[in-house]
Amino acid sequence: WQMVRARRTDERTWVLHRQGKIAFHISGIGQEGIQVGAAYALRRGYDYVHLYYRDLAFAFGMGYTPREFYLAVFGKAGEPTSGARQMPSHFSSPQLGILSSSSPVATQVPQAAGAALACKLRGEDRVVVVTLGEGSTSEGDWYEGLNWAGVHHLPLICLVENNIYAISEPIQLQMAVPNVADRAPMFGITGTIVDGNDVLASYRTMKEAAERARNGGGATLVEAKTYRSVPHSSDDDDRTYRTRAEVEEWKRRDPILRFQDYLRDKGL
Repeated sequence: WQMVRARRTDERTWVLHRQGKIAFHISGIGQEGIQVGAAYALRRGYDYVHLYYRDLAFAFGMGYTPREFYLAVFGKAGEPTSGARQMPSHFSSPQLGILSSSSPVATQVPQAAGAALACKLRGEDRVVVVTLGEGSTSEGDWYEGLNWAGVHHLPLICLVENNIYAISEPIQLQMAVPNVADRAPMFGITGTIVDGNDVLASYRTMKEAAERARNGGGATLVEAKTYRSVPHSSDDDDRTYRTRAEVEEWKRRDPILRFQDYLRDKGL
């Protein structure tokens, strides 16, 4: 239900943009599996999350509402994250434990490490989750934040939603190793890879990482293999850097369709 609600909201927002009723949209279509699985693996309203701009389904899973999202999209009074002064998809809610993020990518990682350090110093068993795309792992902030998490053995989960493209740059031009998670040992933290289009596998992986952090086991770098089946944003033409055949192939691995098949197979 959370995945479908996020998908329908996302699709409607694309329509509003094409109708000229809103100025901008950045989409999470295709990445709902890892986001909903991650949200349900946490103690919602207790743990902290630093979300990035594609995390509409994650935000909904934490309790953020479509109405709050559309107040931001339309820039209306009463918008809770910034009083309608921030771009949309900059999710924030003190009540829900959603920490405010900056626009430059990866800046949320050292901020999240700082929040995790605060939780540790207070003796709390809270977990801090920070999310980003694989392109953001080319930024220095990512290295600094995870180095801090490793040195101080912090209750931090860095969730990289690897959707293969950093805007138009394919992953092989982003890094020389095959997996983002391969970098975990250099920080002295646990690294793991999950099929981000499988919501149940995503839940299990994030649950294990959360329990490790909560029990004093330190930080985890989770790499979720997924795909964005839409352009980078409403200002992007993805036909310039990838084929329609590639997009259609990934659409057959859609997380909502896969979970639908699972539910039918189980008679649910």
